[in-house]
Amino acid sequence: MFALLKAACKAPARVVAALTAAAALTACEPVSMGGGLAGPTLEAGRPVQVALLVPKGSGNAGDAVLAQSLENAARLAMNDLSGVEIDLRVYDTQGNAATAQRVANQAVVEGAKIILGPVYAGNANAAGLAAAQGGVNVLAFSNNASIAGGNVWVLGHTFENTADRLASYAARNGKTRAVVAYSTDVQGQTAAAAVRNAVTRAGGQIVAEVPHEFSQQGVVNAVPKIKSAVDTAGANALYLTANTAGALPLFSQMLPEQGVSSATTQFIGLTRWDIPPQTLALPGVQGGWFALPDPNRTAQFNARYGAAYGSAPHPIASLAYDGMAAVGALASQGRGLGAADLTQNAGFQGTGGVFRLRSNGTNERGLAIATIANQQVRVIDPAPRGFGGAGF
Repeated sequence: MFALLKAACKAPARVVAALTAAAALTACEPVSMGGGLAGPTLEAGRPVQVALLVPKGSGNAGDAVLAQSLENAARLAMNDLSGVEIDLRVYDTQGNAATAQRVANQAVVEGAKIILGPVYAGNANAAGLAAAQGGVNVLAFSNNASIAGGNVWVLGHTFENTADRLASYAARNGKTRAVVAYSTDVQGQTAAAAVRNAVTRAGGQIVAEVPHEFSQQGVVNAVPKIKSAVDTAGANALYLTANTAGALPLFSQMLPEQGVSSATTQFIGLTRWDIPPQTLALPGVQGGWFALPDPNRTAQFNARYGAAYGSAPHPIASLAYDGMAAVGALASQGRGLGAADLTQNAGFQGTGGVFRLRSNGTNERGLAIATIANQQVRVIDPAPRGFGGAGF
């Protein structure tokens, strides 16, 4: 942590005034700055000062592990940069919005050109509000698109991006009449909306929807409704928004028992079906489709991280690497860190392949399509190496 009082004494009066105003803001709504900020100017030959906001200090052991893994991944990315020097400063958010806002203020006062993190959506929104007053953009480690926009970009994998990739592949393979099953909580409804939009854009049709309560009984009640919807509408695809920690295992068992499986109606999952590995043994996922980052690139990152730090990275540590890689790529090109730079059409190379930041604050990632055969993951459509290829 760095001393706010000392840094503030050195800051220009206009910056201090802006940041004082920011401290009075609440983190209720995403800040809107019309598609991002111009960003501070980078000075040739000088290190690029980057602030990394991590959830250390919350008292939660999981947050401490995550914080260290994010920092490790960011430093690993720094080591890979050629001709670019980074001045990385790490700030602890304690996993809460008020502290995230305070340390974002502090980071800007101390000269940060961009902020990487924080993780949680409310924290990222608060940090974005504070950073906007100092003209600094934020690359958050969230996947919650509701906070995206203005000077905040989310680096996490979004339902929209995943649904677009899957729906496009499904349409090319004739799976255009779809049923979507989703839970009625916020996550399920968000995922279902992404599927609706993606299927329509791809030229397909949602022929039926089956919402269900986020509970075991809700899933049990939904199974015969899904069976009826598939049969009545003549569907050839079933989108399941459930994840492996929720309803997917139960759906995977009960739907085949009711005569609904990928052998007759293509199962398409909006979440990762390969995590944890035990999921690969579930009966209903055999033959299903799901999307994932380039497995080869992911394996390379995991191996390099393990060699450097002696352990596996946290599942979202790769986002810190990706954020730092984007900063380094722009600096090496002699570009800045403003909205126009961050949203360059060519995108960046990250731990799971190519990705780019969109003007609405979300991201687009090159994903592979995989299936599960004999309890093994098999890629059936590789991740694109650039934009303009498969799935885009």
